[in-house]
Amino acid sequence: MAVPQLAITPALKRQLGLWLDEDLGRGDLSAVCLCSDLVEAHWVAKAPGVFAGGVLAAAVFQQLDAQVQVQQLVADGEPVVAGQRLLNLTGGAPALVGAERTALNLAMRLSGIATATAALVAELQGSGIQLADTRKTTPGLRALEKYAVRCGGGQNHRLGLDDAAMLKENHLAWAGGMDAAVAAVRSQAPWPARVIIEAETAAEATAAVNAGADGVLLDEFSPDELRELVPQLRQLASQRGSAVVLEASGIQPQQLSHYCGTGIDLISTSAPVTRSAWLDLSMRFSPRQEG
Repeated sequence: MAVPQLAITPALKRQLGLWLDEDLGRGDLSAVCLCSDLVEAHWVAKAPGVFAGGVLAAAVFQQLDAQVQVQQLVADGEPVVAGQRLLNLTGGAPALVGAERTALNLAMRLSGIATATAALVAELQGSGIQLADTRKTTPGLRALEKYAVRCGGGQNHRLGLDDAAMLKENHLAWAGGMDAAVAAVRSQAPWPARVIIEAETAAEATAAVNAGADGVLLDEFSPDELRELVPQLRQLASQRGSAVVLEASGIQPQQLSHYCGTGIDLISTSAPVTRSAWLDLSMRFSPRQEG
């Protein structure tokens, strides 16, 4: 798998600084007992999973000491086993101790999401169905949590409300119907936008294709219902000379494999972000050499 990319932007660096400040407060009281020499440390996985968040390590530690060096041994998105060394660090002891918890918390959170995503992706292996996330993310962490989903082999559905227009029941009611809602987005959106319509019945799904939706979100359909409906929607879209992305939602993680062979393009789920446990990681210091 290609290594997912995460841009360490000025905005992200500022956010990392705020998270460090949250932990440091008025200053690390334990730092007064530390030596000023360069010391070495490393991260290790304490459980198997998929690593993510190593790319943030340098940006976090260098907020406290620009001279900290980070050597990442395992790329984000790669599987790890318990006891495996993930990265090496060299720098001043106060900086390594002061930024340790912030850097590890982020990596443990992201690795947990990547691990959970990879497990669900494995359930769909060979089916041609992609796994996608949702906008159910932790405020302030969306870019990082969606990056973690990519590290686990999933796709990002929408990064935000400006990424695509998803029209749900309330939109359609308040816009005066499906055709009117789609027409308004097509004519008034300030940039070209994909239109996705949520459907809870076969009739709504058919109407969505007829309205010219780019995608139809088939909510809480059973596998048998999809096996019957999806070919009909494909044929209808073909007759219209268009293509439509068909996705399913409202599926429990343990039921994913039942949807293989239904013909849908992707399954969107919030489970990797909202239900995943952190992956246990730790930082270990090399003993100080006397003399």
